[in-house]
Amino acid sequence: MNKIRPSLQDALADIPDGASIMIGGFGDAGVPFEMIDALVEQGAKALTIISNNAGTGEEGIAKLIKLDRVRKIVCSFPRQADSKAFDERYLKGELILDLVPQGNLAERIRAAGAGIGAFFTPTAYGTLLADGKETREIDGKHYVLEYPIRADYAFIKAHKGDALGNLVYRKTARNFGPVMATAAACTIAQVSEVVGVGDLDPEHVVTPGIFVKRVVAVPAAGRRT
Repeated sequence: MNKIRPSLQDALADIPDGASIMIGGFGDAGVPFEMIDALVEQGAKALTIISNNAGTGEEGIAKLIKLDRVRKIVCSFPRQADSKAFDERYLKGELILDLVPQGNLAERIRAAGAGIGAFFTPTAYGTLLADGKETREIDGKHYVLEYPIRADYAFIKAHKGDALGNLVYRKTARNFGPVMATAAACTIAQVSEVVGVGDLDPEHVVTPGIFVKRVVAVPAAGRRT
């Protein structure tokens, strides 16, 4: 029952080429930068990355893209200030983009964790994002059918965790972490601090340990909350 791994390298050792990986974060908040760096060292390629954005500058997801390790990106905001890595590879036709509105992205991931087969949403109706999808009129309003998004792995960052995998988050660093943890076959959490079993107030636990397979202690670093 002890889910603590001694290092990020150990926790990521079995990730194969072609894996699908959800990566938490919004802006810098909640992004498991150190885990992404460890994935770069690990060497897996042809990855499908599911995240809120495609990274900026030359760190995090942007580093994976720049090094030609990502085959497909599923995200809401692929282009941002300084999103050079995505821009270059996408414009060359070297990267597949699946653009998903942010609310739909969160709900499709949540649906996977909740066991929901599909759901109707008004978001994107009448736009290019609805092309080829089933639509329906319900009570006079038009909806688009969307399916759950699942992944082989989820990389999330939490504030504290215990050996059973229970997690608490720090403020807005929570963002996509909780839903991603429920929607992946193997959730790996990097935490700023590992505490003893029973030390976390059950009322404060956001992600129960049943959804987490591996926990690695990575002390908080600078602005990365």
